[in-house]
Amino acid sequence: MPILDRIHLSIINEVEREGSLTAAAAKLNLTQSALSHAIAKLEAQLGVQIWRREGRSLAPTQAGAFLQAVASRLLPQFVRAEERLTQFAKGERGKLRIGMECHPCYQWLLKIIAPYLDAWPRVDVDVRQKFQFGGIGALFGHEIDMLVTPDPLFKPGLSFMPVFDYEQVLVVAPGHKLRGAKFARPEDLIDEVLITYPVPADRLDIFTQFLTPAGIAPRQHKPIETTDIMLLMAAHGRGVAALPRWLVEEARPRFDVYPVQLGPEGVAKQIFLGVREADEAVDYIRAFIALAASYRSPA
Repeated sequence: MPILDRIHLSIINEVEREGSLTAAAAKLNLTQSALSHAIAKLEAQLGVQIWRREGRSLAPTQAGAFLQAVASRLLPQFVRAEERLTQFAKGERGKLRIGMECHPCYQWLLKIIAPYLDAWPRVDVDVRQKFQFGGIGALFGHEIDMLVTPDPLFKPGLSFMPVFDYEQVLVVAPGHKLRGAKFARPEDLIDEVLITYPVPADRLDIFTQFLTPAGIAPRQHKPIETTDIMLLMAAHGRGVAALPRWLVEEARPRFDVYPVQLGPEGVAKQIFLGVREADEAVDYIRAFIALAASYRSPA
């Protein structure tokens, strides 16, 4: 019966990543001859070819592509398990790796992390902002332990908890025609420069829940990554911005801007924390979720 070991998965992963035996062997601290022998032995054990040569590079067969997918999923779990066991051996509690899937969530998260660090001094916290909309895969792949997102995808093995309610609003300058209005209508934005975070329009609430259903598009859509620059542009009349109301209210001492409700019903949103179901019982993860759910913005 063929047996797959971790070293086999590491070989498959490095060959796929590097594209050649020479480079993969160097990464694995093996000679090319030893790596070639290991590959031949693995293919003999499995009874199937894993790679085929294409010039000087290697291309995976159908079986090889399947094993690559398995390796990319399992190897991070091995690494995470070893890290966790090492932490236990050293008397450490662990490390909470948080992935961000929305720009304004970062400002909210900072308010949770500060008291959490005080309450759990033996837990390290790492925040990764690189996940635009790839956080689900990172959670499944054990790259992160928790995902902060306003758009959860409920899948088997994952659990999402709503922890913070907020309203998406339009942000306008002091002299803007909509300042003081009870609410904005989609047609009010026809001649506007709309400033948002750099996210595709089909993932932006101001489009999906406000403009697109009405068949309206702004004169210009201007993506900006930094919240303070968005607020500064709006304050100087260079456009109107779409942001959470709590963030706008907290920023108003520094920026002369005004929130306007989107439509007569408003656009309600929530921030969710997603974790793997297997980690729900981990005390320091459970504590973080409880602290996040208890937080309420001063605004």
